[in-house]
Amino acid sequence: MTLAISSPNFAPGATIPKKHTCDAADTSPQLSWDGAPAGTRSFALIADDPDAPAGTWVHWVYYDLPANSAGLPENVAKVDAPPTGGHQGRNDFRRTGYGGPCPPPGKPHRYFFKLYALDRETGLKAGATKKEVEQAMRGHILEQAELVGKYGR
Repeated sequence: MTLAISSPNFAPGATIPKKHTCDAADTSPQLSWDGAPAGTRSFALIADDPDAPAGTWVHWVYYDLPANSAGLPENVAKVDAPPTGGHQGRNDFRRTGYGGPCPPPGKPHRYFFKLYALDRETGLKAGATKKEVEQAMRGHILEQAELVGKYGR
């Protein structure tokens, strides 16, 4: 089985609903995954927008999710250590947790929700950046999957 990530809130390549953006409630979408490879000890999730004018914009950094987790509920609390387990880092809005799509007017942007199955926990404290999480994951990624949604204004 191959690691796969999906959401009941939007299909792959489809528009992310407004409620998950800065134009509404800015709640995180529900995510589900399965197919974790043998040896998975934790998961990490990074959501970013490579189409942002200033370069890739980080919307969500979540790591050290328990190996037995199979997803995240909608509207994860924007705190360092949510009830779902693991730690949330800082996004490029300089806040903890999820910061939804908020592109400038124009062509819709792509938002990548990247899930990583790791052979260990990162060992990072809450509040880490995408760069710190990527560095901690280096050499420990067993498999990865992604879900891409779009949003424009």
